[in-house]
Amino acid sequence: MKWMIASDIHGSAYYCRKLLEAYEKEEAERLLLLGDILYHGPRNDLPEGYAPKEVIELLNARKNDIYCVRGQL
Repeated sequence: MKWMIASDIHGSAYYCRKLLEAYEKEEAERLLLLGDILYHGPRNDLPEGYAPKEVIELLNARKNDIYCVRGQL
């Protein structure tokens, strides 16, 4: 089974789409996200394409293929 591992999307729909394009191109069966999916953090500038609601929609469309680890508490 082929897995893709990623982290630190930080609510960027732009980078989430790029990640999902790579996931499909690589024909991975599962996607493991290692935290920092939605929030960019209080000390960071907004990432390109910051749209956390869109990120949720993109990831929920593939929810059966995704495992997530929570980021910092």
